[in-house]
Amino acid sequence: MQYTTTYQSPVGDILLAADEVGLTGLWFEGEKYYALHLEKEHEEKETPVLMEARRWLDVYFSGKEPDFMPPLHMMGTPFQMEVWELLRKIPYGKTTTYGELAKQIAKQRGLSKMSAQAVGFAVGHNELSVIVPCHRVVGANGSLTGYAGGIDKKLKLLSLEGIDTDKLFVPKYSTAP
Repeated sequence: MQYTTTYQSPVGDILLAADEVGLTGLWFEGEKYYALHLEKEHEEKETPVLMEARRWLDVYFSGKEPDFMPPLHMMGTPFQMEVWELLRKIPYGKTTTYGELAKQIAKQRGLSKMSAQAVGFAVGHNELSVIVPCHRVVGANGSLTGYAGGIDKKLKLLSLEGIDTDKLFVPKYSTAP
């Protein structure tokens, strides 16, 4: 059974979902894959996991790096899980590129190379955005692509973390809303 609650953040409402194991979803209202894997049968209810996620978001949106992690229950393909684990390792206040993540995956798998587009697809389907920081991934040329929550939110999250966004830009054609 999944449980949900709404968190009102400075960048818009966020739907949080959790089961007995951990947080299963964190979606900005209106985002590209909003509540994609939320069970049809779910209940709006504050649970310890959801309260811990709220506390994490309170610290984060106050402009500080949270020093704890709510329990997470990430569900995806083995490849997605591998990419999402790399996302969790991107330091607060830093960015990386899709290409860099692809190089890391290739190295882990003993391959000579990995598609940055495949990595981008997995990053884009991260259902725990913000906490699993997909917003910290940018194009190699500084382009702000691929954020399901919207480029405006991605910019605000990066700025909140103290990242200089002056060198980043919104491409003419983007994969993000």
